[in-house]
Amino acid sequence: MTDPDLVVYAIPLRTRFRGITVREGMLIRGPLGWGDFCPFPEYDDREAAGWLATALEQSCRGWPAPVRDRIPVNCIVPAVDPERAYEITARSGCATAKVKVADHPASLSEDLARVEAVRDALGPKGRVRVDANVVWDVDTAVARITRLDRAAGGLEYVEQPCPTVEELAAVRRRVDVPIAADESIRRAEDPLRVAVAGAADVAVIKCTPLGGVRRALRVAEAAGLPCVVSSALETGVGLAAQLALAGALPRLDFACGLGTAALFTGDVVDPSPQPVDGYLPVAHTPPEPDPELLERYRHPDPERTEWWLTRYARVRELVDAD
Repeated sequence: MTDPDLVVYAIPLRTRFRGITVREGMLIRGPLGWGDFCPFPEYDDREAAGWLATALEQSCRGWPAPVRDRIPVNCIVPAVDPERAYEITARSGCATAKVKVADHPASLSEDLARVEAVRDALGPKGRVRVDANVVWDVDTAVARITRLDRAAGGLEYVEQPCPTVEELAAVRRRVDVPIAADESIRRAEDPLRVAVAGAADVAVIKCTPLGGVRRALRVAEAAGLPCVVSSALETGVGLAAQLALAGALPRLDFACGLGTAALFTGDVVDPSPQPVDGYLPVAHTPPEPDPELLERYRHPDPERTEWWLTRYARVRELVDAD
């Protein structure tokens, strides 16, 4: 199966992130340009449908008008050693850093050293936030947040320390550090559950899994919380939709997690969206992939290419039926 309007890509990451070393996905060309369809392989078709709806909005419908021209972003510090964490933070030009923690069960000493290094790189006025990616139980979260807050000289917030809304609410009652909900906000009904349970101080929203900029704006309104727009590890094509969402939010009180192009060894657009002085410009239209880069990162494995094309066909049927 071949189609010039469907390009399957594979781009290596600089460091293992979210358990992967290569980011796979598919670029889809429509009348307004390109969209990025990149649900992680373990997601089922129904969950992947939101990702495809985002790509189709981008390539076929366009986005709402923005209310700002540039977006403050945080740098992202993977689970690396303190020296590398310091280097990433210092070179980023960002005033906020999001630090990955809880990479494995015995990671606490590594996490503390990484957070301390990031604080040293940012200086006393910088903002440090950490992301535990749902791996702690309530008691572990409370104990580790207390120590990480001390190591950071004050955390801006902790992102999704536990899996469930109920656990987030329990942690929030026991710590002074603000709690951000990320994985708990995935569908239109989730923000209301988070708000009613008193589970979070901040809502992390990603238009890519939520089904597009317009749907994500409705989710943000339903959450009734300050919002941070975060990447779902897209290429520069897909990241444009997240920037469009951040640009269209009525309020933006926090730096956004949109500096993820730095995690890739390359991109399909040139230049790749890299922050300047801690900011990225808002995208008004989808960026056009560079033809040479498109060929360079075209997936080299025919079986994986066919897997993505078949997946797209299945998920497209679901989207078209809604």
